Amino acid sequence: MILQRKLTTGQNQGRLSPCVCNTLRMVTRVVTQLYDDCLRPSGLRVTQFSILAAIARLGEASLKQLEDELAIDQTTLTRGLGLLERDGVIERASHPDGRVKAMRLTAKGRRAFEAARPMWAQAQGKVLRALGTKAWADAQGRLTRLHHVAVKKRRLGREGRLRRPNGRRALD
Repeated sequence: MILQRKLTTGQNQGRLSPCVCNTLRMVTRVVTQLYDDCLRPSGLRVTQFSILAAIARLGEASLKQLEDELAIDQTTLTRGLGLLERDGVIERASHPDGRVKAMRLTAKGRRAFEAARPMWAQAQGKVLRALGTKAWADAQGRLTRLHHVAVKKRRLGREGRLRRPNGRRALD
């Protein structure tokens, strides 16, 4: 029991939890802290930088595009966008469908993003040097596969919950 406790509480730094979800969350927290440390002089956190990078890549982006691009839930995205909008680095963009909320970088946002890119590259370099680019490519492939499997299983699970005992969808 003591060994299991060490694995799941992080007290044993050499081993991770046997739970896939917990292990991914543990690694993500530590890697996020490393990126945040490198980005600190820019005033951005890596979560904010990722949103700015996605908007910069897309030019203008609707909430749905950003949710899909970043694999992030609407509540978390909306909170992040609100902070970035408050700070004047993004603004609402007009969209032909007035119901769609689209965002774009402001001039201040483009400057902030460009100033933060070398800091992000520093964090990226630290991770890649420690892990190795070949190992990262392998890990990225495996994580992509895990992402696809999890999305598919989640989608199937939601569809199953929408079905009535008679096999018909609850929303039919």
